[in-house]
Amino acid sequence: MSVTEITDENFESEVLSSKRPVLVDFWASYCSPCKMLSPVIDNIARENPDIKVGKVNVEKEQELAGKFNVMSVPTLMVFKNGKKVSAMIGVQPKEKILEMF
Repeated sequence: MSVTEITDENFESEVLSSKRPVLVDFWASYCSPCKMLSPVIDNIARENPDIKVGKVNVEKEQELAGKFNVMSVPTLMVFKNGKKVSAMIGVQPKEKILEMF
């Protein structure tokens, strides 16, 4: 599966209304750790068709980042049935990210 770009406009349909659990990566283009984490996130999307994976660019989506109190990037959140169930800050190995589910 590919990674979906999440915006304020599609957040409800892509994340909150998703039948599958959703991993959301809050990132920024200036963030070196975000760039390090990006291939890991892409890998999770490819290898786990039962998980929807999306990315929120906090530079463009400041209101959305604020809604979830994202203070540093990268921040990862898992949503199930329209609710945030876990969150993690910083670069993490794939195994640790998958434990969030």
